[in-house]
Amino acid sequence: MKFKGLTLDKFQADAITAIENNKSVVVSAPTGSGKTLIADYIVKRDLEQYKRVVYTAPIKALSNQKFFDFGEDYGQENVGLLTGDTVINPTAPILIMTTEVYRNMVVVGDPLVHEVSYVIFDEIHFISDIDRGTVWEESLIFSPEHIRFLCLSATIPNAQEFANWIRSIKNHKVLVVEHRKRPVPLEKKFYDQDLGITTLAEIHDRVELDRFPQYKSFYKKPKKVRVTPPKHRDLVMILNQKDLLPSIFFAFSRRDTQNKAEELAKSQNFLSVKESRESIHFIQQYFGTLDPQLQRLHSTRLLRQLLPKGIGFHHAGLLPALKHLVEKLFGKRLIKVLYATETFAVGINMPAKTVCFASLRKFDGREFRYLTSKEYFQLAGRAGRRGIDKKGLAVAMINRQFDDIKRVRAFTSRDTAAIKSQFKLSYNTVLNLIARHDKSTIDRILASSFYTFQRGQKEVVSRRFDNLSKRLEKMQYLKKGSITEKGEFLLNIFVDELLIGEVFGTSFWQGLTEYQVLLLIAALVFEPRSSLQFAPPQLTKPAKEVLSRIKQDPFLKRQTKLKNIVTLTGIMLPIFQGEKFTQILKYTNWLEGDLLRFLRQIIDRLNQIKKATQEPALAQIMQNCAHVIDNCLEGIDVV
Repeated sequence: MKFKGLTLDKFQADAITAIENNKSVVVSAPTGSGKTLIADYIVKRDLEQYKRVVYTAPIKALSNQKFFDFGEDYGQENVGLLTGDTVINPTAPILIMTTEVYRNMVVVGDPLVHEVSYVIFDEIHFISDIDRGTVWEESLIFSPEHIRFLCLSATIPNAQEFANWIRSIKNHKVLVVEHRKRPVPLEKKFYDQDLGITTLAEIHDRVELDRFPQYKSFYKKPKKVRVTPPKHRDLVMILNQKDLLPSIFFAFSRRDTQNKAEELAKSQNFLSVKESRESIHFIQQYFGTLDPQLQRLHSTRLLRQLLPKGIGFHHAGLLPALKHLVEKLFGKRLIKVLYATETFAVGINMPAKTVCFASLRKFDGREFRYLTSKEYFQLAGRAGRRGIDKKGLAVAMINRQFDDIKRVRAFTSRDTAAIKSQFKLSYNTVLNLIARHDKSTIDRILASSFYTFQRGQKEVVSRRFDNLSKRLEKMQYLKKGSITEKGEFLLNIFVDELLIGEVFGTSFWQGLTEYQVLLLIAALVFEPRSSLQFAPPQLTKPAKEVLSRIKQDPFLKRQTKLKNIVTLTGIMLPIFQGEKFTQILKYTNWLEGDLLRFLRQIIDRLNQIKKATQEPALAQIMQNCAHVIDNCLEGIDVV
């Protein structure tokens, strides 16, 4: 079978045959093996048949890439983008969206969903994510029965179990297609400062030797072996000498990617004179199309110093325009060493000859821990360019004094992490179930979770449903099992439901100014970090008034999130007063992309409230507040 001029591998042909027979398909195949070609087939076929296709992705970077890729392939007029705060061409036949947006659409019964033939879930293993996995599960549970699914992931050890669950709740055939062979073989190595690029076994042997004390003289006391931590610059130079560049060097800190790139650039230039000229020319042309205020950003100035040397960095704290520039130059092979966070490995087709790990431990928001096997292979899988390299190389820096070699061997030997349900009902889901279904249907839906399928514990989900329902009754979102007017408001609020409900679904908001509303929503969105710094609080009379009203409310005064209002006045007042994005950066040490994400989330909450309310005055306030944020973001590429 051929598609787009390519002879398909058997697993691709098997998947397409199943799609032609109106089946759902779960594809488990290594990174770079061509899974997305199956998605392309669905998109092309259904576009020609005047059907609508939804492509969901776990991160905005992947959504944006697919939006541009599909636009080039099928015409911009045929492609739309929905990411909560960004809406482009929402009636297009090909809709790219974050999985959260799709979940919200199916839960509330958006009529558009009934026009969809296939939903493509890229990186379906995110169903195991502790914080976001429920979104994927509910997306599948609440999809209408006529919709078919294409679920894509790297290795899924329990793919058949997952497919059996979909089959059990959707009453149609689901095929599992597994492909284990990488198109470019992957070699896994490790880097020790003393041993160089080596094997884990050799490092283990050296650890054993380190336990014996060193005797420099018969008469002197023995000394413990001093272990030198591995240095990223030394590893890069070895790779360069062995012709193993370009390399993606993964670090798990945004600032670390920048610092390491800057350190390397102090002593190295990896581009020839011709390549450097090409890079500079492209950069100048690229920035010529952007708003001048972007030129003044620290990250912009730093990239302009590094990129002509073939060194770059990429993380979620960069503005989209800068990330796009880095991706373009990497694709042109004008970046030889790219320091990146793990988001660069999620779906984005940017392979390199070598992948390096600054560490095999990361902070996951709760604790420092070793990577899972799936995380390791997701990142390592970027090594090896199809049709260019005979093999890919993954090299992890090891500090043999502290790293647990046995644990490292366990998760780097093979991908053993099965996908596992993290299902947890939300207030929004409970209200939408009650609003749209009778009791017997609700019982059936609750029994449909992957959690229940895996663990056989229907009563756990049912008990949570009952507990959330009682809380909603107590707070008057429900009355005798029926949705109240207050509850109707919450049907379209998908995050911080009770907090937003008590502020904007009651009379609390009445009399608040637009600035006070922005302070409240900013506090709901804000995620505190010990490293964040802000200008001194601007406790003006409006800020003090809203804080006083919160203290008088028995529910709101207990909400720790709202205490962030004091801190946030330092940036929200200048935003409200009309200062632009680059000016706001003076009031905080937030990275540009993180500040942008914060402001986008504010817009998302404003849009949710505007859609949820039946009060024209409140809807107008939401619109006016959105204009304030839009004004701040003027000239900033937010796609």
